[in-house]
Amino acid sequence: MTAPDTIVLIHGLWMTPLSWEHWVEHYTEAGYRVLAPSWPGLEGGVEALRRDPSPLAGLGVGEVADHYERIIADLDHPPIIMGHSFGGALTQILLGRGLGAAGVAINSAQVKGVYRLPLTQLKAASPVLGNPANRNKAVPFTPEQFHYAFTNTLTAEQSRQVYDRYHVPAAARALFQGAFANLDGRSPLAVDVRRDDRAPLLFVAGGADHIVPPSVNRANHRLYRHSSAITDYQEFPGRSHHTVGQDGWQQVADYALAWAVRNAR
Repeated sequence: MTAPDTIVLIHGLWMTPLSWEHWVEHYTEAGYRVLAPSWPGLEGGVEALRRDPSPLAGLGVGEVADHYERIIADLDHPPIIMGHSFGGALTQILLGRGLGAAGVAINSAQVKGVYRLPLTQLKAASPVLGNPANRNKAVPFTPEQFHYAFTNTLTAEQSRQVYDRYHVPAAARALFQGAFANLDGRSPLAVDVRRDDRAPLLFVAGGADHIVPPSVNRANHRLYRHSSAITDYQEFPGRSHHTVGQDGWQQVADYALAWAVRNAR
């Protein structure tokens, strides 16, 4: 077998592929081909989406997962798939479809079957989920809301710098689909967690994450307990949801890559 030479990075809500900029450079310097495609409709970048977030309105999980499946299916060899936040849920979906050589779900949003809803998660998501009329809209965070949800371990000034560089409105439909997955018999967030022949999967949690606390990551990890496929969990204490960019991100990136290479099928 040939070791994976390609890494596909999947961003989450309120972000674009720019949020992976440090990891793209880091992994490229390590000799890998690194792809960080945007969700469909997000190709214009941060400034364009702030001016006109309409491409995000009505965008759902199924369309995004299908978009990444097409990208990965066109590759010559199965890649390592890494996703952050809602990108972590998409990573689980893609592995469940038989894609990838290994997967890493970082601060992953939960898939169907996780019932854990900590208060910090409810508070962080309330600017979107608190109003049902948001369902088919693109909804931004204020700088203060972003600080609580994403960058709670940073100062307000540091958080504002992250916000100004990376933040875009979120595709609210995807978030609603995630929040109500357990009530939807045809949820796009349903994954065959018992599948034995899927690629190895690592969950990475930030110990201080508000929007996807470690308890949610652990509950998501436990869903796979009846599968014989490799499924691991690693928690990094004191790290916020912005673990892919806050100081010390190299430790997380190196751990994720080493695990993926070691366990890739």
